Amino acid sequence: MNSSAIFRPLFSYRPYWAVRFGVAPFLPMSRHEMDQLGWDSCDVILVTGDAYIDHPSFGVAIIGRLLEAQGFRVGVIAQPDWRSSEPFQALGRPNLFFGVTAGNMDSMVNRYTADRRLRSNDAYSPDDEGGRRPDRAVIVYSQRVREAFRDVPVIIGGIEASLRRVAHYDYWSDKVRRSVLLDSRADLLIYGNGERALVEAAHRIARGEHPRDMKDLRGTAFLLDTPPGDWHVLDSTLVDRPGPVQRHRDPYCEEIPEQCGPGQAVAWGKAAGAQVIRVQRRALTAHPRERTVIRLPDCDTVQDDPVLYAHASRLIHLETNPGNARALVQGHGDKDLWINPPPIPLSTIELDQLFDLPFARAPHPAYGRARIPAWEMIRFSVNIMRGCFGGCTFCSITEHEGRIIQSRSEDSIEREVDEIRDKVEGFTGIISDLGGPTANMYQLGCKDKAIEAHCRRLSCVHPRICRNLNTDHGPLIRLYRRIRQRPGVKKVLIASGLRYDLALASKEYIRELVTHHVGGYLKIAPEHTQPGPLSRMMKPGIEVYERFRELFERFSREAGKEQYLVPYFIAAHPGTTDEDMVHLALWLKHNGFRLDQVQAFLPGPMALATAMYHAERDPLKPVTRSTERVFTAKGLRQRRLHKAFLRYHDPENWPLLREALQRMGRADLIGNGKRHLVPRFQPAGTGTTGEGHRRKHPRGPAPHRGTVAGSRTRKRR
Repeated sequence: MNSSAIFRPLFSYRPYWAVRFGVAPFLPMSRHEMDQLGWDSCDVILVTGDAYIDHPSFGVAIIGRLLEAQGFRVGVIAQPDWRSSEPFQALGRPNLFFGVTAGNMDSMVNRYTADRRLRSNDAYSPDDEGGRRPDRAVIVYSQRVREAFRDVPVIIGGIEASLRRVAHYDYWSDKVRRSVLLDSRADLLIYGNGERALVEAAHRIARGEHPRDMKDLRGTAFLLDTPPGDWHVLDSTLVDRPGPVQRHRDPYCEEIPEQCGPGQAVAWGKAAGAQVIRVQRRALTAHPRERTVIRLPDCDTVQDDPVLYAHASRLIHLETNPGNARALVQGHGDKDLWINPPPIPLSTIELDQLFDLPFARAPHPAYGRARIPAWEMIRFSVNIMRGCFGGCTFCSITEHEGRIIQSRSEDSIEREVDEIRDKVEGFTGIISDLGGPTANMYQLGCKDKAIEAHCRRLSCVHPRICRNLNTDHGPLIRLYRRIRQRPGVKKVLIASGLRYDLALASKEYIRELVTHHVGGYLKIAPEHTQPGPLSRMMKPGIEVYERFRELFERFSREAGKEQYLVPYFIAAHPGTTDEDMVHLALWLKHNGFRLDQVQAFLPGPMALATAMYHAERDPLKPVTRSTERVFTAKGLRQRRLHKAFLRYHDPENWPLLREALQRMGRADLIGNGKRHLVPRFQPAGTGTTGEGHRRKHPRGPAPHRGTVAGSRTRKRR
């Protein structure tokens, strides 16, 4: 298991023999399409929970076209009926392997709301139809594939597999579940951006190697029955001590628990006679990192012990830098789950080659004129980069794509814009977005690659922007100017999330953005106003938002434009008290905001904020048994209360808010004056109490949906 093996450039492999078949207009979804292409079989079949849209914003399309460019014949089974194995036989038996993904979203996030209610729609399905994918789709699809073709290798990947690669807290079952690799019975799990690992695996499978025997691919996870003999095993409690383990059997001790304290010994497996490797503190530097594996508390232990769960979560996130990450291992019953270090990021040349592949840039013709909302949203947008170094604890981007920014060249982006202009039906000259996970991280990164390779910070911008971070927005400004000058392009909008604390490093960028690239409203995410919740989110203080707002309004005036900021806020995030929500509601009222739609924190698998939610400890710093507990709104009523504070203006929420304010000793905020948060009266037919008889109440002018009443965040007086 040499996870430090030198990687090959993505397009340097000798193409597989089937390259002679050329490029398919769409990857086939039926035997009839295969016949038209002259194929007797597929080499690889990709199974996905999304509708198949041949566009680089969709994982199956980009993986499928990449494998096609490597010479393989790739078919797609999209949103199969999982109630039997028959739909998984639609394209026959693949020659090499099945690749299984839940799609662009975790299937549980896709199917359920933050209140655990089943969604009636699915933006990744034709006509927004819900119910087209199962719960835990990776597991279900993989099991059906096994039923259909028992001996064909199965490789799982995509965001669901990526974020569930280790023992993880699952919000919907309210328990810690084991790695998805075991439940799916797959041979190999590829996490993160999986192009490198999948291309290498495909060529090796074509040469006769089985994926379960591939132990040296970065960005992969697999199961071990027997321990390797040439690796140094480091107890995770030496890297980050959680304090004495008392109520549970020490997972690192093979025989007698009282003779083996945490950090003293590590044992491979449960088999009799397993070698016990003594670990001393000097072991932290005595062995090369590329031959060191960190043993996390095993699955059974983290299921029972929230403190060790938070400890393990912190360790996983500390080992995510491709430059210095060590392998991880976690016991799952009588097997060990081994996780190799993250993949090496793609170079600009490789990323350009990937996006230059021959995408049809449209849904598969099998969908006819059906409307697919996810496609409608991105059909005129361009992804210019990957990754995010913001590190927001509630977000899964960093866990999946990494912190190192991978940027495309200006020429590649320009070619895609021209392709949209020339190929995509309905283009009116407006590019709807030029961005990525974060709008303004294009070509940003550490000034020194040696420092970057050794860095273990969870964020480059929190609690303040790192002095080693290059914050020059010049390349992005040049890109904006170049793209909006392309023939046929009338306007370029920026719709991706903007990191406004980073934008403040370049007033020129803010001026350029506000003058040319805002379509009346700019979405922005301060998330909260209080320092407690913001520190647990790893977001900047509200005063940073205020500075950005002042510049936004100033440059809007200078450009002669009436434009608005549309803020997003999160309710019920770990570390948020009722008092924090009161202050946020008062801030909203003071600034004239009446939010139409609000979001409650949803604990997605593997996120640091999810560890806070489950363990009620803060993994942003070393976790010990004496660590102060983090207040977390968990009950449905408590979570609804926090959402109600965000919509303080809605009469339906007034009874709940009055009750809470009285309980908190803040009855001074109940009344009919301007300084009050909610009125004493209740309009007839609203709320849950049926109290009151007034049909009208002083609400002021009707606000714009989702933003402020009136112009430019002005206050109502």
